[in-house]
Amino acid sequence: MLSPYLENKQFYTEKLLEEKRLHLYEKGDLISLNSGGIWEVYQGFVQLSSITITGEEVLLGWVKPGVFFGSYLTNLEVCEAKALSEVYLKWYPWNEIDSVPNLTHKVLHQIIPRMRQTEALLAISGMRRVEDRLLELLALLKQEIGEKVPSGVRLNVRLTHQNLANAINTTRVTVTRLLGDFQRQGIIKLDKNRHIIII
Repeated sequence: MLSPYLENKQFYTEKLLEEKRLHLYEKGDLISLNSGGIWEVYQGFVQLSSITITGEEVLLGWVKPGVFFGSYLTNLEVCEAKALSEVYLKWYPWNEIDSVPNLTHKVLHQIIPRMRQTEALLAISGMRRVEDRLLELLALLKQEIGEKVPSGVRLNVRLTHQNLANAINTTRVTVTRLLGDFQRQGIIKLDKNRHIIII
């Protein structure tokens, strides 16, 4: 059991961390992945990707509010973080993470969902048919960044056809054709802001 002094110190340290200044990134901005700490998404969505030696983008996943990301949490030499919407982030240097046990626990707890998301993306990339890959990607997006609306589940981020194509290793033209097919089949529809709604 902690002494009243240590409990008080821990309370104020956690309170200070909670009131950290938020960093704003506009949609499309690249986010610096400094090795001296990690980011926590406070609001918005971030896309993580890697760039191959041939310059192709490989999707690593998405980060939603309450989840941490940073260069320390990956083994890849080239990792890129991009704001998919207006994003507010909190920065945590390693010395702060080490000094607040609840924060350390929170960071470790977030690793499991990120691993599951990565496994799901790997399984999708192994599917032979492009149509199946896109359907499974939409199901994953529904789970990761979806919001229930009266007509289905709306993806909170407006993803381009190129974003989706990069995620499943196909062309933008193919994704456009398949999304049109899915609309005709009643699998998806678009809202007035062109966000995908999965029915």
